[in-house]
Amino acid sequence: MLKAAIKKAKTHNPIKSRQELENCSAYARIQWARKTYDEGLVMSTSFGIQSAVLLHLVTQQIPNIPVIFIDTGYLFPETYDFAKKLTNLLNLNLKTYKSEYSPEEQESYYGKLWEQGVEGLDRYNVMNKVEPMNRAISELNAKAWLSGVRRTQSKSRRNLSVSEQQHKTIKLYPIIDWDDETIDKYLIGNNLPYHPLKAKNYVSVGDWHSSSPLKPNMADEDTRFNGLKRECGLHLPSGISDYQI
Repeated sequence: MLKAAIKKAKTHNPIKSRQELENCSAYARIQWARKTYDEGLVMSTSFGIQSAVLLHLVTQQIPNIPVIFIDTGYLFPETYDFAKKLTNLLNLNLKTYKSEYSPEEQESYYGKLWEQGVEGLDRYNVMNKVEPMNRAISELNAKAWLSGVRRTQSKSRRNLSVSEQQHKTIKLYPIIDWDDETIDKYLIGNNLPYHPLKAKNYVSVGDWHSSSPLKPNMADEDTRFNGLKRECGLHLPSGISDYQI
């Protein structure tokens, strides 16, 4: 599917191969995605520590792109405030998706899944993140999905390509090769805010029960899911789980 998209783009875009997509700038990657997928293009955001970067980069070129936000119901109050701030600042076309089960229903049925080891976390993530994202992709008729994943974020992302196929959807990572210094320069240069919890030494922010500030002798990825895992399932090749909800 990706090869077909690149072939389609040859008539109006200089990018002719996956390697060229790898070697070009973030701006050019977004431009290629816009021309190739048009109304079939969406992006996602977690309103995390550095989320303002990709939101700004993309909406400068595609102002009305659907921005998918997965709200688990367990986010920090600061995250909801940050989401409102960036939505207003960048005039985002925000599409919020949630689990079909409220937090109260989930805890009644299953208890606190995040306290039940890797298996509990996997079930929790499918219910609160993977299923709502799959539903968003389907309802928005998305052909391609822009995400702010970067290689420097964790070991599990170190060898990711700039693009990959996840089921029938193409995923593109425009800032896959950006490091923290590049991120900082972009935020400062464009007068964009960090998530407020950065001031409390958070380097990655998700749910309040599964995120912690960076402490001495910790790797960045250890600050998520009590160090048991890094990925929630959205950015694994399968994007799915065998667990039944």
